[in-house]
Amino acid sequence: MRGRSILTVAGLIAGAAVAALTVPVIDAGLAQNAPESLLPPGFGDPPPPADTPRTPAPAPAPTNVPASTPTAAAGAPGLSVDLAMPADMADNAAAEVALSEEELAAQQAKYDLPDSARRSLDRVGPLTPETRGLAANAFGRQSGQYLASLMKASHAPFASRWTSILLRRALLSATNTPRDIDGADYVAERAWLLLRMGEADAARMLVQSVDPDRFTPRLYAIAMQTYLATADPAGLCPLSAGALRTSKEPGWQMSRAICASFAGDQGSASGALNQAQRQGIARGIDYRLAEKVVGAGFNARRSVKIEWDGVDNLTAWRFGLATAVNVPIPDDLWRTAGTHVRAWEARAPVLGPLRRWDGTQIAARLGVFSSAALVDFYSAAAADPDATDAARDRAEALATAHTGTTPGARIDAMRGIWQDADGAFDYTGLIAVARAAAGLPLVPVAADDMVRLIGAMLSAGYDRSAARWAGAVNGSDDDGAQDAWALLALGAPSPVVDLSRNRVSAYIDASDGMKGQMLLAGLAGLNRLPAGEAASLAGDAGLSLAANTRWARAIGAAAQRGERGTVALLAAIGLQVPDWRRVPPAHLYHIVAALHRVGLDPEARMIAAEAITRL
Repeated sequence: MRGRSILTVAGLIAGAAVAALTVPVIDAGLAQNAPESLLPPGFGDPPPPADTPRTPAPAPAPTNVPASTPTAAAGAPGLSVDLAMPADMADNAAAEVALSEEELAAQQAKYDLPDSARRSLDRVGPLTPETRGLAANAFGRQSGQYLASLMKASHAPFASRWTSILLRRALLSATNTPRDIDGADYVAERAWLLLRMGEADAARMLVQSVDPDRFTPRLYAIAMQTYLATADPAGLCPLSAGALRTSKEPGWQMSRAICASFAGDQGSASGALNQAQRQGIARGIDYRLAEKVVGAGFNARRSVKIEWDGVDNLTAWRFGLATAVNVPIPDDLWRTAGTHVRAWEARAPVLGPLRRWDGTQIAARLGVFSSAALVDFYSAAAADPDATDAARDRAEALATAHTGTTPGARIDAMRGIWQDADGAFDYTGLIAVARAAAGLPLVPVAADDMVRLIGAMLSAGYDRSAARWAGAVNGSDDDGAQDAWALLALGAPSPVVDLSRNRVSAYIDASDGMKGQMLLAGLAGLNRLPAGEAASLAGDAGLSLAANTRWARAIGAAAQRGERGTVALLAAIGLQVPDWRRVPPAHLYHIVAALHRVGLDPEARMIAAEAITRL
């Protein structure tokens, strides 16, 4: 019956599934004060000795995890073109808020922190090796300008969920700031890339790691984008005065009215709005949205109706202000924005679960939402008084997937989640059932189900749980189980299936050309085939393993120097396409080989297995 335990899916999972699990890998989301690991407990840890009894993994704490917009260029983030104002008006507006040197010094004296409390820009980031971050020297002695140019030019989101999870860790790690770039500018480029990956909360953590008096014009610009992406216009207020002294960006001019309203100074807010309208700083929907936000301020008496007629694109300004005041955005405007904007929507605190439904599916595929956060979201959506039948059905299916009375019932429930209404494969569904699949006992299953179960476990890093199925895979003569063999060949912590030349060659011959090449690229990169055998098989399959591009030579050289951060960044650049079918198999080889060489073998294995799962 639908009514049973729909509202407590997360609790059921924690209570009933934990005892059956072996320790998994990990995938990533964000907690309130620190990043949530997207990886399961124990991911990447060495396996325990054979004579050591396993300790059941604790259930991860459920966590809720969520453009640059098409109109905001990577080099110059900002609002859409119709928010621009003439240069002479900008100069006049900036002059009106400028303080004299004496006034500025007096203001600063009130709030300056003692030197001992000021934060250094030599090393910025919330993650350390103790919290699964990378080491301080993860980017080696690379030029800051070189790293910034790579970040700025990267076309995110990336094809691989696992690559995004790894790059997020690298960008959030407290790594050394290169000598040839301003520390605040370096933070800005890291935050800007995170925003384009859909990681709005992560970008905000970086921006807030810099003391306001050390902001540069570039960091002010990225801060504007960040607070819009997190639908938090109030976050602009502590930065507004400083930004107005250095930036002519219309958004900062509009922040005068918004921040005055939030402070309860409605007279100043109205005056600033009137001035902005008179000077043409904002027009149309951009002005009306700002007016709507002002109307939400303390003691405000301004009512504004938002109409989207004639608006042809969704900008960061429009997303941030509309979401902050819970104004629905039309579907046709969503189609003008990148998928990363939907990931921003998934984490918007003011929106209810049903409004965030579509965004959450995308956020999970991008790696912004962890498996645990996705399950928690479905539980919250089902508990909503206005929950749809689809939301309740998903929550009930998840409850059955974890606590069904028989393995068959649990698999039937999972199958309904990893298939959409038309029976097509849904990768988000695999992520949702990852923990349920990991807790399933070893029972005879259909070959197709075995492939999906193993793919689900590896989608969230439950690699040791997946490896338990090696016996069933090795003993199957069903052609439909070949992908299950390929997934374990790549994703298991150590070789657990037959990796003979004949078995590998048979898979390459039986699969479509690209999937076979991906398998070979992954095995060669992981050194799970003898070098000569890998080269011979690659030649037969038409796959070149030579580093014959600048990118391939760069990631290989970074791996040779042991630069984990540089390798993670270059790995993402090698996957900057929206679909795995557009990824050259040679790229997978160089990525996996580089990650394997610098000791990021768990991530290398998950990326290689993801290629098989999503093709």
